[in-house]
Amino acid sequence: MQNAKDLLKRLGIDRHPRLLPCGGADSITSECPATGEPIGTVRLDTAVELEATIVRCVAVQKAWRMLPAPQRGEIVRQIGEEFRKHKNDLGELVTREAGKIRAEGLGEIQECIDIADFSVGLSRQLYGNSMHSERPSHRMFEQWHPLGTIGCITAFNFPAAVWAWNSMLAATCGNATIWKPSLITPIVAIACNEVAQRVMQTQTIFRPAYGDPRDVFGLVIGRDSEVGERMVADRRLPLISATGSCRMGRKVGQVVAGRLGRALLELGGNNAIIVMPDADMKLVERAVVFGAVGTAGQRCTSTRRLIVHESIVEKLTDKLTHLYASIKIGDPMDEATLMGPLIHAETKNAMKSAIEQAVAQGCHVKCGGLPGLAKYDNRPGYFCEPTIISVPKGVVPAICREETFAPILYIFSVKNFEEAMEIHNGVDQGLSSAIFTDSVRSAERFLSHQGSDCGIANVNLGTSGAEIGGAFGGEKDTGGGRESGSDSWKQYMRRQTCTVNWGTDLPLAQGIRFGD
Repeated sequence: MQNAKDLLKRLGIDRHPRLLPCGGADSITSECPATGEPIGTVRLDTAVELEATIVRCVAVQKAWRMLPAPQRGEIVRQIGEEFRKHKNDLGELVTREAGKIRAEGLGEIQECIDIADFSVGLSRQLYGNSMHSERPSHRMFEQWHPLGTIGCITAFNFPAAVWAWNSMLAATCGNATIWKPSLITPIVAIACNEVAQRVMQTQTIFRPAYGDPRDVFGLVIGRDSEVGERMVADRRLPLISATGSCRMGRKVGQVVAGRLGRALLELGGNNAIIVMPDADMKLVERAVVFGAVGTAGQRCTSTRRLIVHESIVEKLTDKLTHLYASIKIGDPMDEATLMGPLIHAETKNAMKSAIEQAVAQGCHVKCGGLPGLAKYDNRPGYFCEPTIISVPKGVVPAICREETFAPILYIFSVKNFEEAMEIHNGVDQGLSSAIFTDSVRSAERFLSHQGSDCGIANVNLGTSGAEIGGAFGGEKDTGGGRESGSDSWKQYMRRQTCTVNWGTDLPLAQGIRFGD
């Protein structure tokens, strides 16, 4: 890998005020999970600095909301162009700090670009419905207004894209955003936010009488106890968008509900692929390997369970075991690498514990396993071999109901579609799902109300790799939130039903007569 200082210099953040020459009590050092080498030291914000950020963002949002939406869209377009200009360097920074392979790091920045493009079109499509009133000489319609200043809390595994999903849509809708990134990937956050703030500083469309245009995109980097918990509880932030574990989401949801705010929660996934006997096996193999191994199994949409018809389960298991043996593991900047490191030592420990529990609960390790973890113990970084575990027929071990954020794939054998769906839906999470089949009947059953209970359901493609055009999110313990495309913009706005009486009488609804 190239020197981290050179990368930060190319991105223009080597002298950023948040970056410190050395550590201290109020700082955190970001490390590359592939090498353990430090990337930079970041100053942490306090409650006082959070308060100042909220005040600034709330103030400038009052002016930003008055700018016509197409003009807001034009500024977002400029931000997207700036991301295009810096795509390679930002993608490398994602790879360096989050451990994603180079192709995935670039793909994440492409998501930032794509959602900016989507938001530009959206700026001319913030439509409201009109409806016929039951009262004569009345016009009835809906319109949408900006919600305010949004709190956005993101996780390490998508350190840029999830912020972009939220902030680009929120900005187009007339909101400001305060971003609290993961403390594991703070430098990606600094770089991405700097890209947006540079455009806000140099653009000539929005020049408020009061406030700094850069504060449309606010950033706080701090500990949960100092910053995160205060953000979640603050009534000045009408919407909290939070990505993370189910446990974290329950805490956030309870606090936000307690103040009658809105929570947009993107939480855990225990995603499954069903494989029927008539499936195209080449498609299955490619989808499973990417879904289970991509990002070292650290995507919320990673494939964690493979539910296979008993007539083909042995053959498919053998094929996947063979394919896993050919996966190149190592430097994520190497174009030939397909799997980089886990994010930190705690994740390796969690993977080890899950494997041990699976074996204790009667499962059989087909490849990887504890030897695949120990193999990399004496080298820098947090590497492991991806693991395939065969589940005994007719059993659903407790560990398989949990989400382990690591490359573990559990394979189930089933007799028919009904048994497959019972196992598929028999977990608390409900994010992404897929079926591979050439049967129209099986595909349609999977997509019907009798089928997948997840927010995302695919036919003949895997669980991982959603496009920004569709709403992203899940059901059950996944939180019910929806981000990115489709009509997810409505989460960042408030709906208002309006009625105009242009007549000379005052008829009441439902034909009520009052004092006539």
